[in-house]
Amino acid sequence: MVSHSGELDKMSSLHKKTKENDMLAALLERPAEVQRAAGYADTLREILQQPATWEGTFQLTHASAAQSLLTRALDPRPAHIVLTGSGSSIYIGECLAPLLQASLGLPVQAIAAGTLLTHWRSVLPPGPGLLISLARSGDSPESAAVVNTVLAEAPAWRHLVITCNAEGKLATQYRDEPRVSALVLDERTNDRSLVMTSSFTNLLLGGLGLLRDAMTAEAIEKAAANAQGIFDTHADAIAALARRDMHSAVYLGSGAAFGAAREGALKMLEMTGGKVVTMAETFLGLRHGPMSFVHPHTMVVAVLSADPAVRRYECDLLRELSRKQLGMAKLIVGDEIPADVLSMGDVAITTSASASNPDVPPLLAGVVAGQLLAFFRCLQLGGKPDTPSEGVLTRVVEDFALHGATP
Repeated sequence: MVSHSGELDKMSSLHKKTKENDMLAALLERPAEVQRAAGYADTLREILQQPATWEGTFQLTHASAAQSLLTRALDPRPAHIVLTGSGSSIYIGECLAPLLQASLGLPVQAIAAGTLLTHWRSVLPPGPGLLISLARSGDSPESAAVVNTVLAEAPAWRHLVITCNAEGKLATQYRDEPRVSALVLDERTNDRSLVMTSSFTNLLLGGLGLLRDAMTAEAIEKAAANAQGIFDTHADAIAALARRDMHSAVYLGSGAAFGAAREGALKMLEMTGGKVVTMAETFLGLRHGPMSFVHPHTMVVAVLSADPAVRRYECDLLRELSRKQLGMAKLIVGDEIPADVLSMGDVAITTSASASNPDVPPLLAGVVAGQLLAFFRCLQLGGKPDTPSEGVLTRVVEDFALHGATP
């Protein structure tokens, strides 16, 4: 196994070759102990390792053992699929739900673990169904409590756990329970930083492993190339946006990309300790009141749909923001970005589409761009991306009382 310091050295060598990326190169060239003292070593490594880890997750989910597990999860065919998790993990579910529903032809929805814990009787659809628990650590208090409750109270439901932590409760507690299967991703994806970065995108790809025929190597290659392109040619432009006088940020996405917008908003909020106030909305939803959130010190981050018909609606909204002179600047990620949606000072990141699964590459690129923007803004404000909001947030939510939950 390559050590974390070895991975940093390898990444530093890669980025030294790219003159456009002076900011990343400068951060990576610092000695490991200096990076740790500055509080960004884990977060930066975990952001930059994503293209390589995506290939590993793709290979894992397409190996015979994982495919057997994933096939069993869908056989017999469930009446419903519910994706659950807490924090960033439920936003993964929001990304996955429309993609899985479109390909599987089943009703799929994302329901937060906290909501299932307190209101499972009113929100869990009638069984038989498949509950997919998404988790970096698998040790959040509500994670196992939800599985325990559904096992006891809704026995017709089967369970699939997708986690980054082989030692977590979700991966270890149900080994003798035939209704629960667990897919454990590579240990590298079990982010050490407080914020989820590579764990987010790899859990997303782990869930897409249910779509063996729809999720192809070509889509992963395009996604990895898009992310590496952001690191190689757009990082300085994103860092420049982060240095501006940003007080708030609004994140826009449609369909599966709305989950990416929600994740981007959370990353900025977490990494800046709430100093940058954030909101996530759909493009069409922004007009109905939330547009009042967009002020002269508001950054607009937009992840465009791969569907040209949807993208037309999205670009109309961006033109409206420009016409009304709302927002300080826009960071736009997607395919075929029209020049007329851009104003001076905006940053456009054009992605390459995938024929087999066009939604996935721009979706992942939007997540990565949002991670970098939050990372650079944290540093600009004097924060430590590895441990933002010390004393307020912890990497795994602290234990709390479970009232009436099945033990």
